[in-house]
Amino acid sequence: MSFRDQQKYLDELRKYEKKFDHAELEDYKMFVKMHKDEEEFDSISLQRLTELYEKYYKPVDRHKYDSFFKKKDE
Repeated sequence: MSFRDQQKYLDELRKYEKKFDHAELEDYKMFVKMHKDEEEFDSISLQRLTELYEKYYKPVDRHKYDSFFKKKDE
């Protein structure tokens, strides 16, 4: 995983920081510290980061909004 992907995951998880339990919060703080020190994540840390990301980040279903942008038939 590249440095940019790590940054993306950490930025998205920042929004959900209040929902973390104690262990997840400690992991998240460790990831942020490692990222600030510009260390590359090992495979275990990377796996835990992606698990946190997949658990909390739910992309918005944009198909719900298609009806607002369609032209009305006359």
